[in-house]
Amino acid sequence: MKDERFVIALYVDNQFGVLTRVTGLFTRRSFNIDSLTVGVTEDERYSRITITMRGDELTKEQVINQLKKQFCVKKVDLLDESSTQRELMLIKVRHTSGTRTEIMTAVDVFRAKVIDYSPEEMCIEVTGDPSKMDAFVTLMQPFGILEMCRTGIVALDRGSATLLTK
Repeated sequence: MKDERFVIALYVDNQFGVLTRVTGLFTRRSFNIDSLTVGVTEDERYSRITITMRGDELTKEQVINQLKKQFCVKKVDLLDESSTQRELMLIKVRHTSGTRTEIMTAVDVFRAKVIDYSPEEMCIEVTGDPSKMDAFVTLMQPFGILEMCRTGIVALDRGSATLLTK
């Protein structure tokens, strides 16, 4: 069976210990999480957790079934490729007078933003889908990536469907 990336959205109680319960399930089953984002929803009693991971069809089924059994989890949804997925990345790259123009061209093409600048480095903010982040990283590697941080994926279904109405 082939491992694929999949994204799971959870609607959970906004209480201490819930994240530990959810991530503990992954630890007990030896599943690896690629990215995890958590934030309060439009209703402050609930939080939304978005988990990105890789696995085969069996792994996907096991994770979803186990998550549905958690009393603190109100809703579980497997998001498909048509969902809107975004990520934020901050990346610090080395520059010289000879490479500054090339880096700035890439920043413009990727609709990124320089958020800090010094004589030898610049920090760039990039938002978009994960493949855009990967492409920007690949483009910046020859210049010298000094530091990088990515938020992980946040995602919503397109159209009128919501996590709670599915």
